[in-house]
Amino acid sequence: MKKIVKQSEPRSLREHRSKTHVFANYENYPKDDLRKSLLEEQGYLCCYCMSRITSERMKIEHWKPFTKYVSLRLDYHNLLGACMGNKGARTKREHCDTKKDDDEIRINPVDRYRNCEDIVSYLPDGTIYSTDVSINHDLDKTLNLNLDFLKKNRKVALENVISQLNKKFPNKTWNKITLQNVISELNTKDENGYYSEYCQIAISYLKSKL
Repeated sequence: MKKIVKQSEPRSLREHRSKTHVFANYENYPKDDLRKSLLEEQGYLCCYCMSRITSERMKIEHWKPFTKYVSLRLDYHNLLGACMGNKGARTKREHCDTKKDDDEIRINPVDRYRNCEDIVSYLPDGTIYSTDVSINHDLDKTLNLNLDFLKKNRKVALENVISQLNKKFPNKTWNKITLQNVISELNTKDENGYYSEYCQIAISYLKSKL
């Protein structure tokens, strides 16, 4: 999971909210601007699993559930871009927002005071976990982020970064500057505004080597 730094909300969202005076009118808001803002903000990664999302293949996630917190339905800081999460599959194969549904979770990629990157860890096989029991439940059960294919995708993302480093440094001497440079690259969006899919597992691994 990657920390999300919220930017200014779309003007259309602000104007819609001021005109309606009724937070329940989320359904009446044309969401193209909102999708664009969320995608650019998140580097086109799902807010939970870090898979690639696009304007055609994404959901607008309410961190505080849509059905329980009416006043937050149009609150930009409560809105995130999520993947489709295997929508339509069996419940045990769903993940991210689709699996979360109306449940409430404690881990929040937008939280400025408790950085999600500091409380989430990874195993070499791609498993995501936390030593905080409640956060670990959010990751493993509520969001279902340890499905086999998600673990495999994270593992491949890590192996690709390690492989590139080994090609560049055949003797496996990764000095501090090298590691910091690669971490910086992974933390930087490319020319199209994209982060690398599942990049945080590699960032976490490289930081552990510093």
